[in-house]
Amino acid sequence: MYFLRQIIFKRSGEVIFTNQSARWKHTIRQIDKLLIANRGEIACRVMKTAKKLGIRTVAVYSEADKDSLHVALANEAYQIGPAPAAQSYLRGDKLLDIAKKSGCQAVHPGYGFLSENVEFAELCQKEDVIFIGPPASAIRDMGIKSTSKHIMSKAGVPIIEGYHGEDQSNETLQKHAERIGFPIMIKAVRGGGGKGMRIARSKEEFLEALESARSESQKSFGDSVVLLEKFVEEPRHVEVQVFADKHGNAVYLYERDCSVQRRHQKIIEEAPAPGLSWDLRKQLGTAAVKAAKAVGYVGAGTVEFIFDRKTSDFHFMEMNTRLQVEHPITEMITGTDLVEWQIKIAAGEEIPLKQADIPLKGHSLEARIYAEDPRGGFLPGAGPLQYLATPTPDDDVRVETGVRQGDNVSVHYDPMIAKLAVWGQDRSEALTKLRSKLLEYHIAGLETNVNFLLNLSGHPEFKSGNVHTNFIRDHHDSLFRDETPCDNNIIQASMALILWEQSLEGARVIDRYNPFIVENNFRINHLNVREVKLLLGETEFCTKVKFTNPKRDVYEVTCDNGKTWRSVNARLKSIDNLNLLTCRINDHSTTLNVFKTGSNLVLFGDGGKQQFSIPSPSYTLAEDSESLGGSNKAVAPMPGVLEKVLVNIGDEVKRGDSLFVLIAMKMEHVVKAAKDAKIVGIHFKAGESVMKDVAIVEFESK
Repeated sequence: MYFLRQIIFKRSGEVIFTNQSARWKHTIRQIDKLLIANRGEIACRVMKTAKKLGIRTVAVYSEADKDSLHVALANEAYQIGPAPAAQSYLRGDKLLDIAKKSGCQAVHPGYGFLSENVEFAELCQKEDVIFIGPPASAIRDMGIKSTSKHIMSKAGVPIIEGYHGEDQSNETLQKHAERIGFPIMIKAVRGGGGKGMRIARSKEEFLEALESARSESQKSFGDSVVLLEKFVEEPRHVEVQVFADKHGNAVYLYERDCSVQRRHQKIIEEAPAPGLSWDLRKQLGTAAVKAAKAVGYVGAGTVEFIFDRKTSDFHFMEMNTRLQVEHPITEMITGTDLVEWQIKIAAGEEIPLKQADIPLKGHSLEARIYAEDPRGGFLPGAGPLQYLATPTPDDDVRVETGVRQGDNVSVHYDPMIAKLAVWGQDRSEALTKLRSKLLEYHIAGLETNVNFLLNLSGHPEFKSGNVHTNFIRDHHDSLFRDETPCDNNIIQASMALILWEQSLEGARVIDRYNPFIVENNFRINHLNVREVKLLLGETEFCTKVKFTNPKRDVYEVTCDNGKTWRSVNARLKSIDNLNLLTCRINDHSTTLNVFKTGSNLVLFGDGGKQQFSIPSPSYTLAEDSESLGGSNKAVAPMPGVLEKVLVNIGDEVKRGDSLFVLIAMKMEHVVKAAKDAKIVGIHFKAGESVMKDVAIVEFESK
């Protein structure tokens, strides 16, 4: 409809639109083939819209990703290099060669990798390949945070106190840190995602935090320059989605609240932000559009603000010159396809809607599902997805992922498994729906944050909308509450194990009784009673199961060595990819999904995931615990690549001294000494890959 009042000319296969009232001319370039310069769920998301528009897609993949979902979904795919991103997904020259060789008119960089890389945007322009993103000049101005602060200040957008200067000497940075006052946020001037970001809470912490931020920034973005900002202790992180076109139009699509974070990275987002008045919402949107226009922006961008939850004052933090991971929640409240907008605007079209025509309907939440250990400091994990069952997508439920059951979460890339986004008529409905769908997300084979997301989304303060960036720290104890199973959980697990073993063997338990058999953790005696032992952490639970009438699924179970017997009806039935255990204990019936892998038994019920381990038979010799890493070893807290070893054999270290640096999931992790000691052994060299819990440094106590 917005092409009314335009005269259309055709020339050399291109379409020229001339708007007589505005006196502008612009070329609409045809895009019928698109290279996606990214991987995983990002690439899959872009392909979904491209397919809808009839655009053929070309994928690229590293050696580690040759069997990935995004490769299978593309019309064509090309190997780009080895697993490390620097040798594959960050090779702009190779990507452009493939784009031209395959006949692509455009490249979509996704989010992350080269999406905010000035040199790549310029290379695309030089090679006459459409870069689906903003002009290189806007990426440069906004990508260097110090420059962006100056531009925003000049444009009248409020900024926070800090230091954004060129002098990067330790002395100058220390001086300005003391002037601003601690705590101080140290930030890489390029990039985002929490990389190259550290907090120094005192003068004594500053230099080590500075060095760590520089090092991580250099690895992630090829630039070690940092800026300093006054660290606001309890802010909200509120960001505004903006779009601009090549015709001078710019709009905002409302705001998202991304306050709840761990390791300075978002974990759950919602749109619109809770508790904002329409007047404040308009102020934020207007400031964001002003920021976009100040740099001649084109395409999708996100303007991030530090929002004081007590005063409602807001300050410009940074602008991400790309589509964000959390864009689905904006799409759900506005009824838009932002990737479609990106493609059409990059081709030369106008923004499809005027500001007054952009609706805001209902409420949306997104939870990021990661391979990580929340109780272990949210350290990332890696490994195979041995079992994966997800909610069924619908108009109000989106599951955005790049993995399938059996795929590996690689140590080389971000550990995000999926994004789960839901929509409701209001925040309460959306939150209820999110919790319901999280309970349907079942993963076995590696640790995930699904249980933590359930605890978080059900927390009274979160439900009330009282969110800020220290939410997890301040509510740690209630978010990580005790997970000791009740008797019913133990009975369910015991019956699941018995019935699982029975189903695999294809025989009825009643036909296998032999009073002299001892198999695995089962002991059968002459009274047709089985003893089942299970471990949850280091706690052992023991039940006895009496086979009253197994042909009719009738049993009796005790958790207290025969003092109390409960009547149990239990049946295990496989439907599609679910293994449903129906278990009635006395008069209470439940149905839950179960999965057994190796020595682990996993239950997915109303309380989330509960994983038990099956003890080894008593005749199995236990490994020497000292060889597995005792108090005199510093071990790798996660799988990764050993970046630096900071000590030598013979060194004496104090508690808190840094021992080695591990790179995992693109993040730098420094492991420190737990006590005063002397180094007597170093078992790996820098550059080597290590698995979780292997000993890196060995020492003797002083």
